[in-house]
Amino acid sequence: MNKIALTIDGRPVSVPPGTTVLEAARLLSINIPTLCHLADLTPEGCCRVCLVEIDGLRTLATACTYPVAEGMAVRTDTADVREARRTVVEMLLANHPSDCLTCQANQRCELQRLALDLGVRDVRFRGERRHYELDDSNPFIIRDNEKCVLCGRCVRVCKELQCCNVLEWTERGFTSKITPAFDNAMDQSSCVFCGTCVSACPTGALTEKPSFGSGLPDKQVKTTCPFCGVGCNFDLNVKDGKIIGVTSNATSAVNGRLLCVKGRFGTDYVHSPERLTAPLIKKDGVFAPATWDEALGLVADRLAAIKAGHGPDAIAALSSARCTNEENYLLQKFMRAAVGTNNVDHCART
Repeated sequence: MNKIALTIDGRPVSVPPGTTVLEAARLLSINIPTLCHLADLTPEGCCRVCLVEIDGLRTLATACTYPVAEGMAVRTDTADVREARRTVVEMLLANHPSDCLTCQANQRCELQRLALDLGVRDVRFRGERRHYELDDSNPFIIRDNEKCVLCGRCVRVCKELQCCNVLEWTERGFTSKITPAFDNAMDQSSCVFCGTCVSACPTGALTEKPSFGSGLPDKQVKTTCPFCGVGCNFDLNVKDGKIIGVTSNATSAVNGRLLCVKGRFGTDYVHSPERLTAPLIKKDGVFAPATWDEALGLVADRLAAIKAGHGPDAIAALSSARCTNEENYLLQKFMRAAVGTNNVDHCART
């Protein structure tokens, strides 16, 4: 395939046709800030933070949408570019709540980080501000439209990756707003509460309700979701030895940033006092804790006794959708090859 040669900040690079300026810059490890851009979504160029200078253009161009061309010369860090980016961030902050210290997205907020990187200390612009009621109508997601920067990432991730089309742009101009249909509350919408929109939100406009007020985690641990056999990966947010929430990990090979409602929000059972943490064997009509060797030995002895007394077809196995494909395969293989029966079934519900 023929490649296109261009220069970015004086450094040459060759890329395939269709590559954007932003993608080419990242190949050179040149940082161009973004707010509305996510690599796994269609570029939109609505935030105007990634503006760059391109020789021959009368105006600045959005790097995330502008395609490269042969011989193109791009500059990413001129005085005009820096001033344009600062102005964009100032305009966003002019209509943004200033409760950063108590915001759940504090220290993770991309708008906050952009202001820091661009040296925005004061906002020159004053005027009318939008005011919306907080939507905490469902158990999983808090929607605060006053903190929305209208980047559209939640709209695109719901439409392009989750394919639910729950969120959409409404109104125009200053009154533009992202909401479910008819501006309904989240619990009255068709939302399945997968939380993918939360994972895409760059500010505190969409946050996880179960972890509200928990602060920043002490550490993040990448793990595999235990709810079904798909094998989704995510990061567990751990604080003081307890799970306070789940964060999508875009490097997950199986699911990327996608998770279902059970995987993202169903972690409270881990610390439930009713959780079984050891095998139980009924003795004198009462369940008592046992070792794994004792429990497995009892199961093996009883299966052998039933098979000897009544034949293999007196035994059946019911597998689970929470097991992996490999575990389900092993169970049916055990029943057919070791026990000697085809009495194997599977419940697809979790």
